[in-house]
Amino acid sequence: MQINIHSEISQIPREAWNKLVKDNNPFIRHEFLSALETHDCASNKFGWHPCHVAIYEDNDLVAAMPLYTKTNSYGEFVFDHAWADAYHRNQIPYFPKLVSAIPYTPASGQRLLCKAERTDELYPVLIETVKQFAEKQHYSSFHCLFANSDEQDWLEDYGLLARHDCQFHWYNQGYNNFEDFLEKLTPKKRKNIRQERRRVEQQAINLRVLNGHTATEEDWKNFSRFYQQTFAEKHGTATLNEGFFKEVAHALPDQVILILADDISSQSNNHQAEKAECIAGSLMFTSNTTLYGRHWGAITHFDKLHFEACYYQGIEYCIKHKLQRFEPGAQGEHKIARGFIPTLTRSSHWLNHSPFQESIENFVTHEQAGVKAYMKSLKSPYQEDK
Repeated sequence: MQINIHSEISQIPREAWNKLVKDNNPFIRHEFLSALETHDCASNKFGWHPCHVAIYEDNDLVAAMPLYTKTNSYGEFVFDHAWADAYHRNQIPYFPKLVSAIPYTPASGQRLLCKAERTDELYPVLIETVKQFAEKQHYSSFHCLFANSDEQDWLEDYGLLARHDCQFHWYNQGYNNFEDFLEKLTPKKRKNIRQERRRVEQQAINLRVLNGHTATEEDWKNFSRFYQQTFAEKHGTATLNEGFFKEVAHALPDQVILILADDISSQSNNHQAEKAECIAGSLMFTSNTTLYGRHWGAITHFDKLHFEACYYQGIEYCIKHKLQRFEPGAQGEHKIARGFIPTLTRSSHWLNHSPFQESIENFVTHEQAGVKAYMKSLKSPYQEDK
């Protein structure tokens, strides 16, 4: 058995890596991770230094893990600023740390890639490899974020600390169409959604649902502009770029869903205009079972358009393509009113000989109780759950 730490995903054969991917999850695929590195999105520039784990037997890849040395906590969506502050106050380095995650992507999926029949044997090898690497490099900790349920269960049984949080996901109950879905909601929620969709129509907005095959160079240029605008408005850091979007669309054309909104009124207002002005867009990805909402941006505000492009179009897509679940991204209690329900998310953490072990264990226990109480307090938008 040969264990390597790779500083670039390109050092690991693409076909061999993808053979270990379940459910065709787009984010864990070699092509997605490679595009992040190629276009300087997951790099030292933003605090993500790749150090992927690969385990070989006779040159055959039998297990792997996406892994990064992190010099900040940006783009993780599992917030550990309080931990970092505690270390800093006591003059103990918290960074660098090790993180197994998909950069800027709070979506569930594999983190422990492994041949299915050998998980009991190879999962421990992956984790012990990471621990030894952390100890050798004097890194403070290891964090495995948004692993799927089976992996998370195993990591907890193996002794890693579990943190809990809440997202809001939509589940397909065998709907034939959007009206079927609406009929399951409480009357108030049903009425509100119809009003919001009607409001978008009244503003002369046309929505186009594209994929990697049908989206043009101009479409990606427009979406990249919308994405940049979102971060400019929030004074944030836009880590993705047009080159990344186009490469992923080319590499995974059937798994990339681009929803663009055109202002039809711009045609009537300008008779010389050849086509309507593209003013907003949302980017989604699909696996074999799940739709993932990832990014949104707009250069002009239109009432309720965000809900249409980011939620209702996604729900329609799931129903049409018989997908089981829709993960629209992190946070957002307002999603409940639009058919999404509270869903527990988990992450696993290991501290490298930390003087704060007991304090952090207590923190995690209280956090779990708080998340449980919060989720219990939320009201379902569905009639049958009342």
